[in-house]
Amino acid sequence: MYIVIMGAGRVGLHLASNLVGRGHDVTLIENDEHLCSNAAVELDALIICGNGTDKKTLEESNVSEADVFVAATGNDEANLLSCILVKQYNIKKIIARLSNPDHEEAFKKVGIDDVISPELTAAGYLEKLITRPKVADLIVIGKGDAEILDITVKNPKVIGKRVGDISPTDDFIIVAVYKNGEITIPKEDMVLNEGDKVSILVKTNAVKDVVKMCTK
Repeated sequence: MYIVIMGAGRVGLHLASNLVGRGHDVTLIENDEHLCSNAAVELDALIICGNGTDKKTLEESNVSEADVFVAATGNDEANLLSCILVKQYNIKKIIARLSNPDHEEAFKKVGIDDVISPELTAAGYLEKLITRPKVADLIVIGKGDAEILDITVKNPKVIGKRVGDISPTDDFIIVAVYKNGEITIPKEDMVLNEGDKVSILVKTNAVKDVVKMCTK
């Protein structure tokens, strides 16, 4: 994937490093020359020293070719403006970091796909939002060796099966099922229907297989 990240602070730099390490193509936009120099030393990525709220700078990053845009600065206003600007390029996913919870409604009104609050700004969380688009929501727990995923059931191989037939295993367990907006702690005989959302506690190394099980 091609990802454009605005902000080379702690979150943006760590996120970029994680994504580059996984083989993704990354461009990092930063208006602070010192942070740009630091990023250029640490990353095998294109670093653009410029203002990510400027259309010319965004176009210099080839943002129109990006699969994902992430506004990761600590400035809510700059993040919001940049996201509004990049929406015209029909990017598949736009993610914004949010520092002030009071601004959340404004971010969501303009159609930003994911708004990340200060408690969830770990680069690892942002990385998972980018690389696991079929996961509706995600919480990393413990030391990062387990996660709770919210996934909508779409796989015909799972639809119509009882919870007890597919859970638990050594790698995951279904801990909740949402049917028609109502949450239930599932019993083994509960049948999963298409469109049900399930919350699954899963070991990190098994996430890919669990997502595939529910969505393929």
